[in-house]
Amino acid sequence: MTPQQYVQERAAASGSSFYYAFMFLPPPRRAAITAFYAFCREVDDVVDEMQDPSVAATKLQWWRGEVAAAYAGNPTHPVTQALMPLASDYDIRADHLLAVIEGCQIDLQQTRFLDFAGLQRYCHLVAGIVGEVASSIFGRTQPQTIAYAHKLGLAMQLTNIIRDVGDDARRGRIYLPVSELQQFDVKAGELLMRKAPWGYGERFDALMRFQAARAHATYDEALALLPETDRLAQKPGLMMANIYRTLLREIESQKFQVLHQRTSLTPLRKLWIAARTHLRGH
Repeated sequence: MTPQQYVQERAAASGSSFYYAFMFLPPPRRAAITAFYAFCREVDDVVDEMQDPSVAATKLQWWRGEVAAAYAGNPTHPVTQALMPLASDYDIRADHLLAVIEGCQIDLQQTRFLDFAGLQRYCHLVAGIVGEVASSIFGRTQPQTIAYAHKLGLAMQLTNIIRDVGDDARRGRIYLPVSELQQFDVKAGELLMRKAPWGYGERFDALMRFQAARAHATYDEALALLPETDRLAQKPGLMMANIYRTLLREIESQKFQVLHQRTSLTPLRKLWIAARTHLRGH
């Protein structure tokens, strides 16, 4: 299997909404975003599939070494072998990759965020940086597009957090800020139980409506930042935004039943949203 085949299979197997946006890119840009996305999946899976934190930390340290070796001209992993020939063309820098690894390192070191400022820092590393790199690959010409990409990355990560409250709780993790749990009188232990006797109630509903409102506001802020001159090139990002925002609305329509299930959109629906965005341009 070639490095290019490896990253293609890695991206396709993830079932991510990102994959459906990639399909509409010209081949060189599609190859670059696929390789970069495969890198993100590799390091993220170190944490998601973690059995032993010390082993996971060792793996992340290996990836730091691999990034250094790759940018010195000696990539050894199929992902970096696929990415390196395209990195300079699309301004994919070592510090971008190391930031993503740093975000995963946070996942190893903490399972709570005291306030939204702390959560934003984490989102900047695992989503904002990803948005910045993606916007460059898509074809960024205006500096303001970087701010748009970071804000959009935050909005999508907030959507992920809302969707994954139950899945994260099963792993002992709570990404909703502690200060906001206290604001709505929701106990961490209640989230970690994920079921009766406390179940879904007014307190949890109010907490989640607060989270959703902030995510929607963040989408609106992101779209307002996108310069008109870059709108056409950034269409893949708009596809992802529409897919994620549709998911958020689906979760809202189900009254935030996220503790015992993981809401998702079908592949056909994701493809339809991506195609509609491609045709309409927004």
